[in-house]
Amino acid sequence: MKRSSIGLALVALVTLGAALSLPSCGHDQKVVSLTITPVTSTFLEPGFIPPPANPTQQYVAVATYIHPPATMDVTNQATWTVDNGVATVTAPGVITATPPPAGSPPGTPGPCGVADISASIPAGTGGSGNVVIALATVTVDDPSNTLCPGGGKLATLAVGVVGSGSVTSLPTAIDCSATGGTCIAEYSVGASVLLTASQIPVTWANCPGASGDTCVITIPTGGAAVSATF
Repeated sequence: MKRSSIGLALVALVTLGAALSLPSCGHDQKVVSLTITPVTSTFLEPGFIPPPANPTQQYVAVATYIHPPATMDVTNQATWTVDNGVATVTAPGVITATPPPAGSPPGTPGPCGVADISASIPAGTGGSGNVVIALATVTVDDPSNTLCPGGGKLATLAVGVVGSGSVTSLPTAIDCSATGGTCIAEYSVGASVLLTASQIPVTWANCPGASGDTCVITIPTGGAAVSATF
């Protein structure tokens, strides 16, 4: 009887010791997954006209825990990185397109391309020193630059003429008068086009960059329509 009691006591002690030596995962909160929102973003290059320039995107990191189960915003606790020079982390979860070099003339584009964004956070103290990582991507683009991911896009510039004068363009494509000619042409989005009237006075419409006999217009994504009245 005594031996049985002693044996049972030893088994109980061994079981207790094994339980105490197990990892503490059952008692400590642990991250099992991490997500980033939004998963993708596209910025226009800094210096691109029209605005926005130096665009910024706020990302949010959400962790899923166990022991006990929970979902929590960990944006401010996560470590954020960007894998190349097209964008930088300016605050927790805040990703900003990299600006042009200091001292560049207005309108100078910055780098363009696609970057991976990562947020990481320790898994927790539940017997693991692992780090949980989530990824997102950002594209920094200049539609007028064929080397950029979405570059080389075209849009239409239409010119209308009222009166006896005519309008020509640089780069050369438009030579338009009230009686006809070439009054519509395609240009790269973001390109700067100089329109010149054949005589003055002339009144320009829909051209913020009009001055005297010239009109300078930056081609927007949706195209533009300008008129000149003589």
